[in-house]
Amino acid sequence: MKLPKGAFICLLFALLPLLHAQEAESASTDMDALRAADEFRLGVLAYNRYAFNEAILSFERALSYRPGEPRILDWLGRAYYRSGMDGAALRQWQAAARIFDRFSPEALLLGGRIETISNSRNLLPVADDDIPYVESGRYPGTYGGNTLFGQPSAVLPLEDGSVWVVAYGSNEVVRIDVNGIVHARLRGPLNGFDRPYDLVRDQGGRFYLSELRGCRISVLNQRGEWQAYIGSRGRGEGNLLGPQNLAVDDEGYLWVVDYGNMRVSKFDPEGLFILNISGKTPFFSGFRSPTGIACKEGRIYVADQAARRIYIFDSNGSYEGNLDVEGLLGPESLRFLSDGRLLAVDANRILLIDTDSALMRVLGMVGGEGARITGADMDGNGNILATNFQGGEVSILTRMDDMASGLFVQIQRVSAENFPRVTVEIQVQDRLRRPIVGLDAVNFLLSEEGVAVPAQTFYTPPDRLSDADISILLERSSAMLPFRNDLVSAVNDIQGGLSDGSRIVSLISAGIQPVQERADPLRNAVRGNGASYDPRWRFDMGLRLAATGLLSGAKKRAVVFISSGEMGESAFEQYSLSELAAYLSNNGIIFDTVLLGNKPAPEELRYLCTETGGQILPLYRPEGIREMIQSIASKPNGIYIIGYQSRLPSDFGRAYLPVETEVYLMERSGRDRTGYFPPLE
Repeated sequence: MKLPKGAFICLLFALLPLLHAQEAESASTDMDALRAADEFRLGVLAYNRYAFNEAILSFERALSYRPGEPRILDWLGRAYYRSGMDGAALRQWQAAARIFDRFSPEALLLGGRIETISNSRNLLPVADDDIPYVESGRYPGTYGGNTLFGQPSAVLPLEDGSVWVVAYGSNEVVRIDVNGIVHARLRGPLNGFDRPYDLVRDQGGRFYLSELRGCRISVLNQRGEWQAYIGSRGRGEGNLLGPQNLAVDDEGYLWVVDYGNMRVSKFDPEGLFILNISGKTPFFSGFRSPTGIACKEGRIYVADQAARRIYIFDSNGSYEGNLDVEGLLGPESLRFLSDGRLLAVDANRILLIDTDSALMRVLGMVGGEGARITGADMDGNGNILATNFQGGEVSILTRMDDMASGLFVQIQRVSAENFPRVTVEIQVQDRLRRPIVGLDAVNFLLSEEGVAVPAQTFYTPPDRLSDADISILLERSSAMLPFRNDLVSAVNDIQGGLSDGSRIVSLISAGIQPVQERADPLRNAVRGNGASYDPRWRFDMGLRLAATGLLSGAKKRAVVFISSGEMGESAFEQYSLSELAAYLSNNGIIFDTVLLGNKPAPEELRYLCTETGGQILPLYRPEGIREMIQSIASKPNGIYIIGYQSRLPSDFGRAYLPVETEVYLMERSGRDRTGYFPPLE
């Protein structure tokens, strides 16, 4: 039916408001998309310059224009996480995961991140209760027809993830990295080692190596260079016959299992003979086959393979009794873990023993029943390394749940200021957020839009550098007024404990309004004036200021808090204790405390130290605080920096360029995906 001309015109006028409304809605939608993109870009740029609060505001504004956009939710979660608000981060990631397709790569990445952040954090490489360890790899003694090492008898893990392997069969000690690559060989003086068996290190970094057939102990410096011998062949005092396992106690004394003489000998750090533990007494039946030895808090634990027992002695060699562990088959190597529990080799089993309760559980097994494991220890990544003497290899055992969950990988920052040159900062952890150390270029694969980047450059990881930044936080409470001179002493001791490359980057006064002090002259800045001290001082604001100043500096960093042992009523007025702990931990900042006076440390400070890997020490303890300060530069953090030349078009700085990293280690892997904006041209 054909409409009359007048009716058509009326219909057209009737439709015009609707058409204009649709055009207006479309224009509004386009403007919202542009505003969201603009805010998103500003948020990403702020995040990459460590301005996390600013990034949160930009991402929140972007979401107001584009509600439910999963990429913005992902980035908002990242910014909340780095700001110490784990709960808020999880909510954003959970919302984004619900929007992505369930089996999409984005949803799977978010699912792994959510699971890891939901788990409790554990900074130390300790054995988890009730979780078995399974073989995840091995360092073979032969490869491609070439002998790398022969008959390994003991291992000594290092902080960087590598391990010294004592090779009894090839008369050497070899250092192997996490990928099984040999980096160094020690063969001793001109006459060489003579059947080396065990290796330990003292608090100063010096090594002791037992030589079973040489009937002596070789002393090596920190670089592994031979220095001297301790002991000689014989049965007299200070003589040795077939020395095997070694231990160094808390005071630096060396304990040697003198197997051929069926005794244990003690030497001072200079090699002077002190005493023997041997022979029968009314309470001790004597050794039948002494093997492993370990020291803890003034007690000496000695395993006897034939007696199937672990004996306990004091530091003077007096017998204290047995560690009543049931079910031992033939214990050999003993090593104490960082949590105070004993790692023991028992035939082909690896045991974890609580020395207080004598309770034992089997962590894992290596080979069949006929296999002989002579030594075991836990490496810097929480794996157990066990020497299979007969098999000629070192077995690697990993927690079963770690094998299933893989690695937790986070791209922490992308620097594109010199685009097309791009630098990516990557943190690699396990499922309990413990750092994975010792990785190298072969463990990383970077890609943009699914294509591997060309010629990636692997920079020296911060783990292998001695650079560390320290921010000193001064308590300005009324209780600190009597300790103004002690404050100066504490800061001087901190300066004196700095290792090469480390520095103090800021001095923060935690008063009513925390401020950064001028360090010139340092003494006056530290002492402050009477008006600086107030009962309303703000710990939370001061700590946040001290920590934020460390973000753009060295990757090894710490806040050292000088405290009277009082927190004050306003300690957590703006930031809660858990938020502060998460802010420090999520940004790799250690929290250490130096106590002045005689008050015990409050639980809040203990919690912060535990969560970040720090410690609490009194200023005037006999050993001083130098060790605590130096440890800041030696603690691993699992951060790696990789550079490459981007091939993507930048659209004059407006394009969001994706970057992805995959990390592989033995049978485990992990990945993360993010993006960046190049600078405006």
